[in-house]
Amino acid sequence: MSEEAVNTAVQTVASGTKMAFGDALVDAVLGYLVVFIGLTLLMAVVIIAGKIMTRKAQEKKAAAVPAPAAPAAAAAAPAVQKEKAPGSAGEVKIYDTDPRDAAMIMAIVADKLQKPLNELRFVSIKEVK
Repeated sequence: MSEEAVNTAVQTVASGTKMAFGDALVDAVLGYLVVFIGLTLLMAVVIIAGKIMTRKAQEKKAAAVPAPAAPAAAAAAPAVQKEKAPGSAGEVKIYDTDPRDAAMIMAIVADKLQKPLNELRFVSIKEVK
């Protein structure tokens, strides 16, 4: 911008006169364009950072997984899975609680929620002292 245009803009703002419609339109479009470009660049940075982080996490995961054992050794010792009771949602870890008390707590929660016990999943039960 030339010095004359800057002085005119300063005088316009200082005097409180209205801006011409064309000048206001150009200013608005340039303002929106700057914001749009800034948001686009920010989005690109976030996407690139996310891809870098997921790649690092995958590399760590791949490094942590041990090499597979020989097929003969794997076939000789099949994994034993504990069969769950019908309608069971898994195991419950009980800390410092009598199993009878834990069963009572689960029954009370199921009753208060008005849901069958086999539709609820309890992860752990711990007595607060």
